[in-house]
Amino acid sequence: MPRGNAHQSKVHYQGKDEDFVIFVDDVKSVQNWKDDRSIPLAQVVSGFKIFVTHKHGAQNAYDAASKQVLENEFGSHNEDECMIKILEGGSLQETESGERQGPKNDSMGPRSAH
Repeated sequence: MPRGNAHQSKVHYQGKDEDFVIFVDDVKSVQNWKDDRSIPLAQVVSGFKIFVTHKHGAQNAYDAASKQVLENEFGSHNEDECMIKILEGGSLQETESGERQGPKNDSMGPRSAH
């Protein structure tokens, strides 16, 4: 059975000092939210966490954004306000990681070579 076949959607916002990434449930929910702002952020955002990539684009290692970084970029350290600005001005990205095949447990008794 394949493992790791995961679909991932995120919004990448290129700021003046940092690149920001938030993970979203899917592209359709973001589009629906942009059309109808009465939809709660909880139905759009996948975990209320903002990440920075230190100007290395959206495909790099992520670190949690500090309040100071958010304050410098968005003028507020309130994560809800910052997420709204990222959703409004960021670019949507969809990726699908390839499935992985391989042994699940190499120490399964007589199946392994001793």
